[in-house]
Amino acid sequence: MGNAITVRLDPELEKLLDRLCRGTGRTRSDVIREALRRQLNLLRFERLRRRVLPFAEARGYLTDDDVMRDIS
Repeated sequence: MGNAITVRLDPELEKLLDRLCRGTGRTRSDVIREALRRQLNLLRFERLRRRVLPFAEARGYLTDDDVMRDIS
């Protein structure tokens, strides 16, 4: 599939991960891959938002409600 990496987890996080895996029938790898994918997408979104924020503010978009008002 791809490269393997090693991630060290504290015992509490490992327990939570294992509980989630048992409850969902997913493997540790599946859960960790999905969590990493989501986190990377969130960071990418935040970086993009910071870049466009000055342009949005200049046009009067100061809150999410301002945006929703115009696209709804």
